[in-house]
Amino acid sequence: MASASVSSLSSIFSSSKPISSNKPTLLDSPSFHQSPARRQFLKGLSLLVPFTTIIPLHSPSPSQAKTKEIEVGTYLPQSTSDPNFVLFQASSKDTPALRAGNVQPYQFVLPPTWKQLRIANILSGNYCQPKCAEPWIEVKFENEKQGKVQVVASPLVRLTNKPNATIEDIGSPERVIASLGQFVTGNSYDSDELLETSIEKIGDQTYYRYVLETPFALTGSHNIAKATAKGNTVILFVASASDKQWPTSQKTLKAIVDSFHV
Repeated sequence: MASASVSSLSSIFSSSKPISSNKPTLLDSPSFHQSPARRQFLKGLSLLVPFTTIIPLHSPSPSQAKTKEIEVGTYLPQSTSDPNFVLFQASSKDTPALRAGNVQPYQFVLPPTWKQLRIANILSGNYCQPKCAEPWIEVKFENEKQGKVQVVASPLVRLTNKPNATIEDIGSPERVIASLGQFVTGNSYDSDELLETSIEKIGDQTYYRYVLETPFALTGSHNIAKATAKGNTVILFVASASDKQWPTSQKTLKAIVDSFHV
């Protein structure tokens, strides 16, 4: 309707004969400026012209969309254990796997200046829920000066055929990281990159913890990871930093990993 109106207006002016500068027209007439006809003419223009300004020329670019990301401190509650952090508690509204019931809710703390990153649909598991055969990324957060963290989920059947297996049922810490190491680094994993392993208990849940030095990793040269199994899924929590970030952020990243549990 808008385009038809604009076209009609254009055709009126384009089909009009040239106006001679020596011959007065209706618009030049003093009586026109004082008549109801003038008011109707201007009213018609006011109705037609705005339609030409409301048609969007293009969709927002990814970079423009990214500017909408805000610091987590503006919307997450303060951590009760440490006021320097805020608490992220994942719920069904956050990820496709949580909505499908494939992942149990998890939580961890973050510095308030961090931002949540958008995850591509193909990496989020959205396309394969509720029966994904390969690992997917649940959530990811980042601070340009300190590093990034992400939650990676893997179907339990990828590591064991035992239903509802615990992390101990799957095997040793070294065996688990051998299967999931590439999801820590973002490309490949070599056992020589594993510096330290440990086992910790939080309630009835067992976690395998890892410290890795990964010079060729896409995620960063320094990685701290924590893995556990619950329900149908193995959950891997990874904190990563570059060589530049690590000296000043390693304490913060360790605190974030310490706080993670399902």
